[in-house]
Amino acid sequence: MTTVVPVVPIEFVLNGSPIHLTVTATDRLLDVVRGLGATGAKEGCGEGQCGACTVLLDGLPTLACLVPACQARGCSVETVESVDPVPLAPLVAHGGVQCGTCTPGLVMTVTWLRRQPTLVSQFGLKTLLSGNLCRCTGYQGIVAGVQAILDADASK
Repeated sequence: MTTVVPVVPIEFVLNGSPIHLTVTATDRLLDVVRGLGATGAKEGCGEGQCGACTVLLDGLPTLACLVPACQARGCSVETVESVDPVPLAPLVAHGGVQCGTCTPGLVMTVTWLRRQPTLVSQFGLKTLLSGNLCRCTGYQGIVAGVQAILDADASK
């Protein structure tokens, strides 16, 4: 017996550009955005544990490896390709970037935090970054770099 996977037409906005395509019910958002050229989102674990695939789905950090692409219907999806890298220089300067596997997901989390500055005082920076795992940095550089970014935003 052959299993038939339903095909679903969807439309969403990817990094400001309208997208119209057909996906199967089993296609993951991560695979779809990468197939559309937004290859910055990385597959780290494929299980929603590492954060390397984090995108902003309607402005909220979302693990793209866990989201069926059809759930992005009518949504805005932002990937690391849409982010201005200049304000993120403190992350590099503090040693928060090494091998780069975690960096795209981390950048998307930082982008979200920059839009929600009161969250850090409510929940703490380390808690808010806890969904982004890094094998290289030891986290001190990441935390210091993100704090420097947020401090620079607050002083504007």
